[in-house]
Amino acid sequence: MMTQVFDSPEQLYRSLPSMDSLLAADASQSLKQQYGKGELKTAINQLLQQARRNIAEHNSLPSWLASSEMTFEYLAQHLQQQHQLSLRPVHNLTGTILHTNLGRSQQSEAAIEAVTQVMRYPTPLEFELQAGKRGHRDNAVSSLINRLTGAEACCVVNNNAAAVLLMLSSVCAGKEVIVSRGELVEIGGAFRIPDIMRQAGCTLVEVGATNRTHLRDYENAITENTGAIMKVHTSNYHIQGFTAAVDESTLGQLCRERGIPLISDLGSGALTDLRRFGLKQEPMPQQMLADGVDLVSFSGDKLLGGPQAGLIVGKQALIAKLQSHPLKRALRCDKLILAALEATLLHYLNPETLDSELPIMAKFARSQAELAEQAAHFVAQLTPVFAPKFQLQAVECQTQVGSGSQPDTHLPSVALAFSAQTGELSKLEQHFKAHSRPVIGRIANEQLLLDLRGADDFELLLQTLRELGASA
Repeated sequence: MMTQVFDSPEQLYRSLPSMDSLLAADASQSLKQQYGKGELKTAINQLLQQARRNIAEHNSLPSWLASSEMTFEYLAQHLQQQHQLSLRPVHNLTGTILHTNLGRSQQSEAAIEAVTQVMRYPTPLEFELQAGKRGHRDNAVSSLINRLTGAEACCVVNNNAAAVLLMLSSVCAGKEVIVSRGELVEIGGAFRIPDIMRQAGCTLVEVGATNRTHLRDYENAITENTGAIMKVHTSNYHIQGFTAAVDESTLGQLCRERGIPLISDLGSGALTDLRRFGLKQEPMPQQMLADGVDLVSFSGDKLLGGPQAGLIVGKQALIAKLQSHPLKRALRCDKLILAALEATLLHYLNPETLDSELPIMAKFARSQAELAEQAAHFVAQLTPVFAPKFQLQAVECQTQVGSGSQPDTHLPSVALAFSAQTGELSKLEQHFKAHSRPVIGRIANEQLLLDLRGADDFELLLQTLRELGASA
């Protein structure tokens, strides 16, 4: 298109193709059909502005104007990038399995299928088929939770922060709530228990010290205006050393004697014992209910391995208060979340297959030997592709659970470690993130580490890295 020599910037500006000529070209017709005329015009205008800036800054035309084919190829790429979904799959090799910034839990194939079905067809979300009357959208999940935890009922909202807000607003509004000072947690996004107390219209009563709280501290704080005692699981930090805390069983007995409810923000939401993976035992809702806690809230997208949701389990009478509170409608989950959550909970009815069906459990279950074998295969296949610019080796590393769960416990793992000259490593990291399926690792000790415990598909990852190595 542009092969002649130009003597001045004015000639360069005049040589630019017009909007009308580009729109009328045969190569534009398929783009117009795919993206629409308005989007095509916007894209052409953006590229022409880019060309004018190139002339002003470099006194030359951009390389994509060298021929008609290159121009329309560049235009097609520009439109494709403009319409690319922001929430696209990535390879999470950061060393954090439940990475909040990367969407936390991945869903099982059964959950994906369940969501697909309710997206495609009408479903009895709030309709009892046998009775032929309106039902409640939480019924199916509540029934499963009863079987798994022994809870009398369950209320489902859109995340655990919403669950805590609804519990406090429904049960304790206008009253005092007693909490140990050592449990006044802050989670990501500056969400703090005292702040949510104020929002719910409760008065926070702090008892004990940061490191030690005794039963007498709770006993002395109870008044006629006490709405509840609240336990908060410190899932994102641990206090060690000279410490003391009152367990749920002891507090449950105290609350029954004084006629006040005991509520708990459990947060992480494990429904199975994680010690089989080498992790610490995580408090579970079923145990808390057995210990006398009246309401327990926890997340769906952390250790439960499901979609983002907040589940509140416990006494039927208290759950009924939550379900009838005006906030419940504002915080309720849609059919997609409920479908994925129900499918996820069904996995827990078969413990023998749980570790293979739920992605988070499958990643926890990977052995060090398996990861070492995969790493050796990757190194053998990729070293010729990345050499000599980048050096590649397998190194042992530690994987963390993430999302505020088990902050001081790690799983042994193996990572692909890329080394390079100063400055090249950060360029490689950016190159990895620019792929159509970005590869997200972490830089530590002057190496770019790709933790293989987080891989979803080893063959796909190997193919992606081959492509990246060929273009690095």
